[in-house]
Amino acid sequence: MFDTRELRHKVAIVGAAETNEVGVLPNHSQLQLHAEAAFNALDDAGLTLDDIDGYAGVQGAAVTEYLGIMPRWIDATGVGGCSFLIHVSHAVAAIAAGYCSTVLITHGESGRSRVGVGAPSGGRGEPGGQFDAPFGVAGPPSRFSVPIAAHMAKYGTTEEHLAAVSVATRQWASRNPRAMMREPITVEDVINSRLIAWPLHLLNCCLVTDGGGALILTSEDRARDFPKPPIYVLGRGESAQHQNISQMRDLTGWSAAAEITGPEAFRMAGVGHDAIDHLMLYDAFSHTPIYALEALGFVGPGEGGPWFAEMNSAPGGTLPVNTNGGGLSYTHTGMYGMFAIQEAVRQLRGEAAAQVDGVRTSLVHAPGGMFSATATLILSNE
Repeated sequence: MFDTRELRHKVAIVGAAETNEVGVLPNHSQLQLHAEAAFNALDDAGLTLDDIDGYAGVQGAAVTEYLGIMPRWIDATGVGGCSFLIHVSHAVAAIAAGYCSTVLITHGESGRSRVGVGAPSGGRGEPGGQFDAPFGVAGPPSRFSVPIAAHMAKYGTTEEHLAAVSVATRQWASRNPRAMMREPITVEDVINSRLIAWPLHLLNCCLVTDGGGALILTSEDRARDFPKPPIYVLGRGESAQHQNISQMRDLTGWSAAAEITGPEAFRMAGVGHDAIDHLMLYDAFSHTPIYALEALGFVGPGEGGPWFAEMNSAPGGTLPVNTNGGGLSYTHTGMYGMFAIQEAVRQLRGEAAAQVDGVRTSLVHAPGGMFSATATLILSNE
């Protein structure tokens, strides 16, 4: 079996940028969001489309056509919000194998305005239509509320614990001028906000926005030839377990993250938890960072809620989490993983809006679907 540790530090992110704005962008089609992010990332790296020979993105050929490029390596993996972390993983392998030298990864999503978006999939002929929908489980809030109810029953996690995640994340957002929601909130504000699907209230739920982001990766030997400091990929992990929430193996824990993606990322990176200075934990809802923190081994099972309630993740806390304001307060287009990577890169470059001192290593973790797929990246500026 190939030892992934041989790929540690072999590939770097040398370009990273988002669309000019994130939020409500009714004058941008989804493909325009891809393109705007791509050109911003190219400018960030001092490159042009002629330099790109590899491409990754959920929309695949639609974007290569729109950009007018013909790469010799392509990855259109689409498993939800963690797809972009997986694209980074695959780009590392492709560059190391010589399949391509410079990879562009893009994300664009008109999640709020729905401009240029195809028809949604799903229906009675699919498993979810047969085994989830008849029981009232439909949209993401009702699906995601199922496991946290089990976690509360087993570990005593409370609505106050969930609310603390939203409060801490909003504290970071208040320092980010680009964040959609910046007004400070309290635990009481979260609990008193409109109930969506118990135990999730409105302020436990992510935003619905438009926007995009793009990354450019290349080999280590070229990484210092670009305007910005290179951000190296030290470790990665990816997995997929189920599609429907009813098929989640353990409703009280994130099995794939605990058994596969976390351990693989740490093993490949050759670092321990104490080396991580910064976390980006995809927050579609306020309990997803709790599940991630526990699954990745930063705390024990059932200890995530109290850890967040102690404001360890907030500004001035022991371990900064979601420093851009996260999906809860910064932006969430529907698939958020790209924005988590972008903030990790900004923190490692020292150019984040809410910059944390001394960030050398950042861990990014994301789900796809309802804890269905999962991916982990460990990035470093050293």
